Amino acid sequence: MPTAREIVEHKPTDPPPGESPFLPGKEPQPGVEVVPYDPRWPEAYRLLEGCVRVALGDRVLAIDHVGSTAVPGLAAKPVIDLTLVVADSADENAWASDLEAAGFDLVIREPWWYEHRALVHRDPRANLHVYGPEAAEPVRHRMFRDWLIAHPEDLAQYQKAKLAAAEAARAEDEHVMQYNARKEQVIRQIYDRAFRDAGLL
Repeated sequence: MPTAREIVEHKPTDPPPGESPFLPGKEPQPGVEVVPYDPRWPEAYRLLEGCVRVALGDRVLAIDHVGSTAVPGLAAKPVIDLTLVVADSADENAWASDLEAAGFDLVIREPWWYEHRALVHRDPRANLHVYGPEAAEPVRHRMFRDWLIAHPEDLAQYQKAKLAAAEAARAEDEHVMQYNARKEQVIRQIYDRAFRDAGLL
């Protein structure tokens, strides 16, 4: 389990010089779509969770619906975000081929950032984020989701930031990583409120 200090740290995701998180040919394309909340998203998550559990069995240490599609009423990109915890995310031989056989495609490898891996699924559209047990990010994701559900004022602030970031990203023909960077300041402010409330700051 990560420590409290690791949970509250806003750890940069920037790759080392000359490195890219994206596998060759898997770079994101320009264009960011944010749509109103869709009540079908929880069912899409349940379908995807079932696929992962069938593929990996007891290698699934934890799996969660996170991101904006996990927050009722929040506008989001129509892509389900899941966090998956396995024994060792860096040991791709232990899990990646089974997920790929289940329809997931490995697109991101970030050994410098919690040994994070990300896979995409086409239908339903999804991002599956894979971490090991020591990574702080799955804990952070759950805290952020739960805080937004419980605090409508922060949900409204975040939605406003998301819509503005998406509009700016489309105007500049940016991809999703640049969209994420545009709303990072608001995300960190909300995180810090959640951390203080939990006694972590």
